[in-house]
Order: sequence, then structure tokens, then C-alpha cells
Amino acid sequence: MRYLILSDLHGSETYLRPMLSLFEEQGFDFLILLGDILYHGPRNPLPEGHNPQGVVNLLNTYSDRIIACRGNCDAEVDQMLLNFPCLSDYSLIVDEGIKLFATHGHRYAAENFPKSPGKQVFLYGHTHLWELREEGDLVICNPGSISLPKENRPSTYATYENGTLSVYDFSHCLLGRLSVK
Repeated sequence: MRYLILSDLHGSETYLRPMLSLFEEQGFDFLILLGDILYHGPRNPLPEGHNPQGVVNLLNTYSDRIIACRGNCDAEVDQMLLNFPCLSDYSLIVDEGIKLFATHGHRYAAENFPKSPGKQVFLYGHTHLWELREEGDLVICNPGSISLPKENRPSTYATYENGTLSVYDFSHCLLGRLSVK
């Protein structure tokens, strides 16, 4: 399976549209959303192209191909509009024997999530800063944010396919890659 991994959209239709085009053009099987899908919260500025209803309409066309978890800016009212589950604190994905634990990062961190034996991937968002590193049998990946990156970093996203995690900037330049196998 091939996964496109996004976090912290914060309702930006402007940044979501090119990611969905990439999703289609590259033939990804699933879109993983690591929370903070529709709203920006009181600590963040409005992202460019802030249009939560537009984001809802776009994402709902892919509802059967989305795996999502709840971020700290997501609420029950969001679930009333979105046609895919988005209120779980985490999702566990098993791909060719590799376990991917997907969460937003405000409740679970690499230090306190429920681990299992063997190679495992911890996917999280929340910080708006991309990260890709390995600690023993654990690979840690934060795709960053495509709409509101912090610390003057570029907009970023991640992919997972054939046991490899990659992080790219918005212009699709590779920033980091790790094999999980």
C-alpha cells in the first residue's frame, strides 16, 4: 500500500488541493490525516485559503480512502460534517507486518504510546515541524504542516510505501528518507 501523510491542515483549501492532486497523480491508496483538519485554534493565524467547508467537501470525496485521528483543534461538530471517522486519538495501521501508530501528538508521544514488539512506526503531527528519525526498532515521523509550518520551515508532507518513509517539501523535494524494514 502507498500512503500520503498530512498533518495540521487547519482548514486550508489552498494547500489541500495540490496534495489531493498528488494523491491522484501518484496513485496513493490511502490518505492519513494526523489531526487538526478543519480549524486553526486560538494560537495559530488563519492559514492561506482558510475554508473549512471547502476542505470538508474535498475530503468527503475521498472518505473511503482516509485514515484520520483527532487533533487538539478538532471537535465533535467536525465529525457531523466529515464522512470518515476523525475523532479517535489514534489509528493503528498494519502494512506488510509493519505497525504504524498514527496520532496527532498532543496525547501520545514516542515515549508514551502503546508499543508492541518488533519494528514499529510512530506517526504524529501537532508541532508543525517535520521530523524523521530512528530509535532502535522505532521509526518516528512527523510530516510537519503543509499550511502552517513553524520556525520558518517549508510546508511539508510525508509518504509511506514499501517499508520506506519519506518527507518532502511542498515543491516535492526530498528532505529525508528512512527504511523501516
